[in-house]
Amino acid sequence: MTSETITREFFERPPLVCAKEMLGCQLTWGDTAGIIVETEAYAEHGDEASHAFFRPTTRTFIKDLPPGTLYIYLNYGVHWLLNFLTKGDDLRGFVLIRALQPVAGVDLMRKRRRLEGEKMLCSGPGKLTQALGITAQWHGKDFFSVPGVRLTRNRKRPRLAIDRRIGITKSPEFEWRFFIADSEYISFKKRKPAPDP
Repeated sequence: MTSETITREFFERPPLVCAKEMLGCQLTWGDTAGIIVETEAYAEHGDEASHAFFRPTTRTFIKDLPPGTLYIYLNYGVHWLLNFLTKGDDLRGFVLIRALQPVAGVDLMRKRRRLEGEKMLCSGPGKLTQALGITAQWHGKDFFSVPGVRLTRNRKRPRLAIDRRIGITKSPEFEWRFFIADSEYISFKKRKPAPDP
């Protein structure tokens, strides 16, 4: 099956669009790689769960940096979370990568995670960064300038499902979590399929 490399233009769109279309893409990070099976979208405006709602530094980050910039932060003082900056004409924000299906470097992922079960290696945003070796050293870096990383996608698009975001107490009604409907690698069970485009 033919695949194409994602370029910066992909992220020059609103976060909800990018969050859906990143599903099924392969994220390669050094010697490891996984298929993105779950994402969440966060908006710059009107989204109380977004860092941009209460952090001026995040709003400056969005304003000054190009789409495709990596936004990596420590969640609850424990887990690094991987986000991509997206900048559509009418809506800007981030896409959080929530889960991957491992496809390369699985033994290295197991070593980093100290875990054998493949389905649990990357079934959460903190798990996948640990498995891929992603830390704050790449925060604020342009994804397209980081050596050894890339995003590719196949022409065939997977069947999507949607749900509310996980662990959110502000703007909890937004159904901005997207995932591959039949994936066994997502962090939480699916809720309902998305309508056909």
